[in-house]
Amino acid sequence: MSQIQYKAITFTLNGKEVAASIDVRESLADMLRNEFGMTSVKKGCEVGECGACTVLINGVPYDSCIFLAIWIDGKEVTTLEGLMDEEGNISDIQQAFIDEAAVQCGFCTPGFIMSAEHLLREGKRYSRDEIRKELSGNMCRCTGYQNIVNAVEKTMEKRLEEKEA
Repeated sequence: MSQIQYKAITFTLNGKEVAASIDVRESLADMLRNEFGMTSVKKGCEVGECGACTVLINGVPYDSCIFLAIWIDGKEVTTLEGLMDEEGNISDIQQAFIDEAAVQCGFCTPGFIMSAEHLLREGKRYSRDEIRKELSGNMCRCTGYQNIVNAVEKTMEKRLEEKEA
C-alpha cells in the first residue's frame, strides 16, 4: 500500500500569489477546482483530447487534466475567472461569445475562450481557417464552431483596431 505524498507549492493564480499543499499525483484541473474553486476548469475527457480544461500557464494553453499540479510551482496560471477585471466585468472575448451566440450547453466554452485568449494575445491577424486550426485542440458537441470562430474573429479585429489607433 502506497502512502500519499504531499508537496508545498506556490504559484500565481489569476494574478495573485497562492500556496497549497498538494498530493503529488493530483492533476492541475483537480487542484484548481477543489483547492481554489476555479469551476470554469471543466473535466471532460480527462485524457487531454477535448480542451474543456484549458488554462494558460505562463501565457501558453495547456490541458490541465493531464498536467500535474506540482509542475506549476513558481509559474503563473490563468483560468477563465482571471479574465474578468477587478469589478467582475467579463472580458471582450467572453462578451463576444455571448454576442455571437457561440455558447449552447457551455461546457466547452471556458476552454475555448482560454485558447482564443492565447491566440488573441499574439496580436496578429488570423484567417478564419487559421483560427479554426488554432482552436483545433478544443471540441464542441453543440455549436458547429461557426459562431465560435465568429466571436474570435470579431474580438481579434476589435483588438487590432484598438492597437492601431
